Amino acid sequence: MASTDSIEDNTGFAEKNRASFPILSDVSKDTALSYGVLGGHGYANRWTFYIDPDGVIVLIDKEVSPRTAGRDLVANLQALKVAPIQGE
Repeated sequence: MASTDSIEDNTGFAEKNRASFPILSDVSKDTALSYGVLGGHGYANRWTFYIDPDGVIVLIDKEVSPRTAGRDLVANLQALKVAPIQGE
């Protein structure tokens, strides 16, 4: 996950929500610009990029909803036939 918020804000968000994954801070917004997700008000759009082991973007979900993001993520990974990581 990447956000244009500060490291401090992202750390607070991760702690509050007990995130089990890293949240990267893109305060310069360079990455958001590179991926084409920077919206008109300077905030990144909530899109999910699925990138294969070779670094190829195989799917972009532009309809991400915080309420269904987890389920949608699993469904998209299953549709892409991504095998679960052993031990997870």
